[in-house]
Amino acid sequence: MTDERYPIGKFTPVSALTTAERIAAIEQITAAPANFRRAVAGLNDTQLDTPYRTGGWTVRQVAHHLPDSHMNAYMRFKWGLTEQSPAIKTYEEKDWAKTPEMRAAIAMSLDLLTALHQRWVTLLRGMSPADFARTIKHPEWGTPSLDAMLALYAWHGRHHTAHVTSLRQRMGWGD
Repeated sequence: MTDERYPIGKFTPVSALTTAERIAAIEQITAAPANFRRAVAGLNDTQLDTPYRTGGWTVRQVAHHLPDSHMNAYMRFKWGLTEQSPAIKTYEEKDWAKTPEMRAAIAMSLDLLTALHQRWVTLLRGMSPADFARTIKHPEWGTPSLDAMLALYAWHGRHHTAHVTSLRQRMGWGD
């Protein structure tokens, strides 16, 4: 049986990416908003309020979580590019998933994710290999490079999209 928490498998940390791996990761970040939008297309409120697994977030919470998480990621890249190995702040994802706007329609979060990724990808495509080697200080992850962060967030978008697509498949909700 597949672990519903990790439908595409757990993230495998990396320290650096090759040029080809970096290009592929940027393309995954480019595609993430459209892929997620397709995954949630046509779902009604009852379906959006269905947890993707027992004890997990609802599809609606996942839809609002993605831009929250990726806004933090974008800021981490900006700090990493403009400061010398900056200390970055974590955030309480589980608490953020309970704030009032998390019950709202998901269209605003889908639009935010799209706009955010357009800006983020513009930044990523303008970065040099030396930029991707820069590091941040994370209280739990040590000092990952921006390459490591790129790999993580490329996986993250696919991970949450697969939460929705695997739920749709299990529930017979069609594509």
